[in-house]
Amino acid sequence: MSRVSIELVPRDADTIQREVAELRACLPFVDTINIPDIQRFSLRSWEAATLVRPNFRSVIPHVRAIDIDPNGPLPGLDLPGLTEILVVKGDPPADLSRRVFPNTSDAIIRRYRREAPHLKVYAAFDPYRRAPYKELEDVARKREAGACGFFTQPLFDMKMLDLCRDWLHDQQVFWGFSPVIGPKSRSYWETTNHIVFPRDFEPTMEANLTFAAQAIREVRDDGDSVYLMPLRVKLANYLRPLEGVLQG
Repeated sequence: MSRVSIELVPRDADTIQREVAELRACLPFVDTINIPDIQRFSLRSWEAATLVRPNFRSVIPHVRAIDIDPNGPLPGLDLPGLTEILVVKGDPPADLSRRVFPNTSDAIIRRYRREAPHLKVYAAFDPYRRAPYKELEDVARKREAGACGFFTQPLFDMKMLDLCRDWLHDQQVFWGFSPVIGPKSRSYWETTNHIVFPRDFEPTMEANLTFAAQAIREVRDDGDSVYLMPLRVKLANYLRPLEGVLQG
């Protein structure tokens, strides 16, 4: 069944609770959120999930594979009400003194399936950072390890979306979309996430909403799910105009 998730960043407890209230006011029918784990913030994704869990049917915290001590417990293992989790590899930390481990995503997925079989485990899909065949080899490994589906890197044009839909045609997918408003936002995506925007891409709210509405409609018509990442914009400015297509 097609689902809608909204990604909320856990900057701190007050901020995420305020954004939950804003989300409930904008899109009261949304019953799922996903929460990234960002190292520069002290609030971990699974801690934030505990704070906001009563507001949603499902909260999906992200877990960074390289942060997990092979001899330590898995994050979120026994959190009350937690039913789904997303495992990402994780970028190396800016603070070189911070300890990381040489874990692969599929190794951590396998641990979750073994130690927490009650959890549905999702994996990440990113078509931008390396050759597609390498990413698709990882898709196969993650599926074999026990991933039930994938959250994609946000996509920004229909040609790339159609190509990725072909690659993942037999998978359960949350297709990601995020607004890119202005040159600074565009530079962030190009520099940090290696996004290649189409020649005619327009970093305006109107153009982003037009693309998002078309993309959401097409993937949901096929029964796939979506998640929206309202990064660097007010939630209402991006989400409220999409209410009809998200609810349809």
